[in-house]
Amino acid sequence: MGTSKMRHIVEAAGGILYRWKAGCGPASETIDFTDHRSPDDSGTPLGGSASANPANHTDGTDAAPSSTGKTSPNDAVSGGKGGISPDGNVLDRIELCIVHRPKYDDWSWPKGKLDPNESARHAAVREIGEETGLPVALGPYLGDVSYPMSEEGSKHRHTKDLSSDTKHVQFWMVSAISPIDNLKRTKAFGPVHRADVGEIDEMVWLTPMEARKKLTHSTDKDMLALFVDRVQEGALEALPFLIVRHGKAEARKLWKGTDANRPITPRGAAAAYALNYELACFNPVRLTTSPWIRCMETLQTFSWQTGRPMVTLDALTEDAYARDPAAAWDCLLSEIEYMLARREPTAICMHRPVIGGMFEHLRELCASPTLGKRLIAKTPYMPTGTAMALFVIPGPDGPKIIDIQKVHPLVY
Repeated sequence: MGTSKMRHIVEAAGGILYRWKAGCGPASETIDFTDHRSPDDSGTPLGGSASANPANHTDGTDAAPSSTGKTSPNDAVSGGKGGISPDGNVLDRIELCIVHRPKYDDWSWPKGKLDPNESARHAAVREIGEETGLPVALGPYLGDVSYPMSEEGSKHRHTKDLSSDTKHVQFWMVSAISPIDNLKRTKAFGPVHRADVGEIDEMVWLTPMEARKKLTHSTDKDMLALFVDRVQEGALEALPFLIVRHGKAEARKLWKGTDANRPITPRGAAAAYALNYELACFNPVRLTTSPWIRCMETLQTFSWQTGRPMVTLDALTEDAYARDPAAAWDCLLSEIEYMLARREPTAICMHRPVIGGMFEHLRELCASPTLGKRLIAKTPYMPTGTAMALFVIPGPDGPKIIDIQKVHPLVY
């Protein structure tokens, strides 16, 4: 009896890297993107900031306007109702990065395969850095796509026929970080080596409407529609607020000292160390924590690797929360507001009961009840040594959460 071949799934990750056009975004978003290498034969510097004219890679079709009267993502990209227009729509003020792969002669979003013992989020940041020469950090999650490996370079990918070897790609919104921020996070994130010219030989910056015409693959155009959907949620202003639960601590019954001095175990330390690789993907520049030892130990190595100090928040200890839950929430909310005002992505390390109490308040800030359900309502709320990335935007009624990502370390 013959045996059927096992389907092999290749995991990959990437993202849509965006930037504000010159003079269109906040000063804090203005970064020098220029890669001072020689231009290629087309006259476009590899990694340069000049936009190119859209290529002829287009299927000539766009989705019809939504029957609900609301703007569909494809309407927005193609200049339909409520989309790119001369009235100052935000999509007119941003540019997206697209790369050319000579092996397939295609234009696509920067992406690549996961290395052994690497998470998808880490691969996304690393691969985009390798293919564009720009250090980046993750934004809100966009979605994923799967297609047969045999259709890697095809214009139309049959995403429903996955009986053969399959490529599964996850995508994020991505923005560049400053050279100083990149230097500080290098020890925590690890090395990023520039892609060979045989892999990526050109990159261009285009408006979303131009990008839709330039992209070769139907799946990449689908991801662009999801990106536009996120932009319409306000995602260009989103910052990550990373809630970290401390690593596994010594058992209370066995510990001889005070609860405040109860440390993490060697296994907890391994998870905390591995979590550094994941936290670095979001580039937190403000590190805050309960002053109790197990929380400080969880962020200590990341603090040392990045040279960023830890700020202790007395209101977030277990005892302080038990005495005054309202004060703990006021402390956390003030950290979110401070992050938005200063544009400083933040990581905050807390204890299980405190996290549970904070989740009750944070659900009320979520853009939808469905999103709020990702903040689990029962103990233990989240595993030890893990994080939750909450993407927050400012709003007329205060901060609003538009995306939540679970962040689990890979311990091997």
